[in-house]
Amino acid sequence: MLDGAHMPLWLAFPFPALLLSIALGPIFAKRAWHVHYGKAAAFWAGLALILLVAHEGFAPTLAGFARSMLADYLPFMLLLFALYTAAGGIVVADVDRATPLVNTGLLAAGTLAASLLGTIGASMILVRPLLQANARREHQVHVMVFLIFLVANIGGTLNPLGDPPLFFGFLRGVDFFWPLRNLWPHLLLTAGLLLFIFFCMDSYFFRAEKVPAGIRLETRIEIRGFGNLALIGAVIAALLASAAWRPGIAVEVAGTRLEIQSVLRDTALLAIGLVSLAATPREDREANRFNWEPLEEVAKLFAAIFVCIIPVTAMLAANAQGLFRPVIAALVHPDGTPDNAAYFWATGLLSSILDNAPTYLVFFGLAGGHAATLAGQAAKTLAAISVGAVFMGALTYIGNAPNFMIYALARRAGVPMPGFLGYLAWSGAILVPVFVLVALVFFR
Repeated sequence: MLDGAHMPLWLAFPFPALLLSIALGPIFAKRAWHVHYGKAAAFWAGLALILLVAHEGFAPTLAGFARSMLADYLPFMLLLFALYTAAGGIVVADVDRATPLVNTGLLAAGTLAASLLGTIGASMILVRPLLQANARREHQVHVMVFLIFLVANIGGTLNPLGDPPLFFGFLRGVDFFWPLRNLWPHLLLTAGLLLFIFFCMDSYFFRAEKVPAGIRLETRIEIRGFGNLALIGAVIAALLASAAWRPGIAVEVAGTRLEIQSVLRDTALLAIGLVSLAATPREDREANRFNWEPLEEVAKLFAAIFVCIIPVTAMLAANAQGLFRPVIAALVHPDGTPDNAAYFWATGLLSSILDNAPTYLVFFGLAGGHAATLAGQAAKTLAAISVGAVFMGALTYIGNAPNFMIYALARRAGVPMPGFLGYLAWSGAILVPVFVLVALVFFR
């Protein structure tokens, strides 16, 4: 068993080093990073394990590694596999030139769909129809930017399928329906404001554009692959069943207790993904330009993340006895109660420059790490952590995996997307005032 209370800070070094590599590699070494990101991830993960073995010994390191891989990483990847394959078989096609009302409607639908399909799945389904619909529009950048804001990030707020941070909360014991019961007001306010801003902006651009001759303004939309929606329903059923059925049967692997309901859930997720692959017509996947590259990248990078986070998690578990006690002190009021606004901004801003899933886990641990307490009497604190991680992943291209995917697809389609700093100007001007309002309304 790893004892975080006596761990030196240098054991945590590979974790921020890996996250900085993920953040800066695609910006400063784009071609090299695309080819060698797996090697970079393996280097930092290997270094983390070597340092842990040297300081803690082989047996405790093996136990920590097994728990991180079997209890966190494997369920996470199987969920992504099931959602990614099912969403990749749903086709939205034949969208003509989009009016502001159509664009706003598609973004609103995508925002709601993101909680069911996941932000990656919903983004993958909507990015091509929106590119197609706006191909003859003079102004397209704002459509892709708001797609990142709403569908790739903020929409994934209402259940653990929506965004990886919430799924890890579910794995830590947070009830499946807790986000829906507690976070819908935050989503309603934020998405409502952003959709209103988008509609006004798109209407302004639309009125200024000249409609080419022969282009119809009405829009028809064809949707195929409804069988995959049933498979996504099966994913939800598998998660709910694993949370409700607890027979107390388990096996132990290298000190990690694997409950039978979790094993069956993960097996079901794998089976759902395979069924989707077998049942979806090839032409539907080709229409979506479905490929495994995004999932492969997530698999490699998150494998390294969940190795490097092992000592950090152990230190956080030590609470006041560990090295993170000054950070914990900065997140509470003088009377000892949580400063929810501080949790919101700290979690969110770090999520925008790192990755929102490990950032969520770090602050979940700093808040005590006890799901029953956080989801109950400290629900406002958990809401601040959850909303910060999910919402503020939209502040930069590197805050959440779908952001850069949308950027790359839009650039490939000829949309002059802003660079890293240009996008930061967009998000700073539009999102930050909205987030200030969210903090004032919900986390004072």
